[in-house]
Amino acid sequence: MTLPKIPRSVLALAALSVVGVYLFATAPADLDTTAGGGRDVPVDVMFRMLDAENASVRAIYTAEIVTPGLKNGLKYREDWKQKHVEAGPLPALLLRETANRLQQRVPELSLFLGSSFPIEASNAFKGAQSDYFARIDRSGEPQFFRDASTGRHTAMFPDIASAPACVTCHNEHPKSPRKDWKLKDTMGATTWSFTRDRVSTQELIEILAAYRASAIDTYASYLKKTDTFAEASRPELGARWPRDGRFLPDLDTFRHRVEERNSIATLNLLMQARADGERAMARASRDSAADTAANAAAAEGHDDQTGKGRNDAERSVASGTAGIAP
Repeated sequence: MTLPKIPRSVLALAALSVVGVYLFATAPADLDTTAGGGRDVPVDVMFRMLDAENASVRAIYTAEIVTPGLKNGLKYREDWKQKHVEAGPLPALLLRETANRLQQRVPELSLFLGSSFPIEASNAFKGAQSDYFARIDRSGEPQFFRDASTGRHTAMFPDIASAPACVTCHNEHPKSPRKDWKLKDTMGATTWSFTRDRVSTQELIEILAAYRASAIDTYASYLKKTDTFAEASRPELGARWPRDGRFLPDLDTFRHRVEERNSIATLNLLMQARADGERAMARASRDSAADTAANAAAAEGHDDQTGKGRNDAERSVASGTAGIAP
């Protein structure tokens, strides 16, 4: 009997689902338990996994497509969607397109790339986001908080200038409010928000799948745009990458690269989340044991003091009544 071929994307997500259920459903009983008895994942864990997925996709696109592509005659522009423009999206625009598609799939989830010096005013940080970005700028560490103005749970991850194309675009753009960006500068923050503080393990896998599908769909829209290029400037699609010349990976090749890189990163974060939970339980158990011991010692000391006082009182009474005849 010949079995039908199962797409790698389905296998990868199914494997992650099994691992996720194992790592969270077998967590200690005191952790992540819903009223219905299921296991939930803190939203901060989900944010970290989504950001790892997003960072990996952007790294593949920036380092393996845009940077070598520019060297081999491919173009990437802000107005890439215009009919007469033979170009693909800049890395920041790949994220914006992915975010739009993701929100259609998961309305509760929001993603945007914000900055204190945005080219588009709509990408400026607002309210508490500005304060938390100042912390990111100082420490380089992501920030997690509940935004009081929206009631949404929010995570901000530093967005680093990792490619010359990003720096050049911002420094030369006529609408850019800052013109002295350098490689490795913190240009902004990838900002996620969600309506709830926890998700089920099944929801986690579905949301990760929705992000991955949105990113791949966005890349597919770039490939579709190349169909409109003049033959002389149209890249060849297939298994080769721009480092080899005027080539672009086709959709399957790109998808497999994303799955290869992202599934490992996500699995590592799942395992880290499990380990963090177990360490938290161990600390809580140690603290509880220490508190119990301290309370017992205090109670024993109180009993000793009470007993001593009682004996002193008895001796005092006895002494006072010794000369009195019955």
